[in-house]
Amino acid sequence: MSKFLSTSLCVALLTVSVAANASGQVVTNDLSKCKNGPSTLVHITGIKAGTGKLRVQSYRATNADWLAKGRWINRIEVPARAGSMTVCVPLPEEGSYGIAVRHDVNGNGKTDLRSDGGGMSNNPSISIFNLGKPSYKKTAFAVGNAPKTISITMKYM
Repeated sequence: MSKFLSTSLCVALLTVSVAANASGQVVTNDLSKCKNGPSTLVHITGIKAGTGKLRVQSYRATNADWLAKGRWINRIEVPARAGSMTVCVPLPEEGSYGIAVRHDVNGNGKTDLRSDGGGMSNNPSISIFNLGKPSYKKTAFAVGNAPKTISITMKYM
């Protein structure tokens, strides 16, 4: 499978998940909220440009919730910075979660498959042969009553 198809599929899946259906809570990137309690400190690498916005969303790691439209818990939107960034995602309680990241490179609020990037917790591989979203089991991670640090590598064409 070509890198283009893999990246395009990843961005397309993330587009479905980040549609503007406000069911969760939009929060600021307040790193102090990842000092105690259930939360995830997300270290994002491979950000190709310092333009546009980075959107980070948390989901419960269940088949019904993972990347389902309107099922996200918290969303953090920040101006993108090339290279790497760290984002704090507060979580409501201990449990199993998944994180999806989308980089809207030109900041137009639309998905541009040839330029936008995406990534998910546990950095699952995306296959053109499996046109559905990656299983929540591949992206799930456990969070206790203390912050959890994860790393996500962005994928672009």
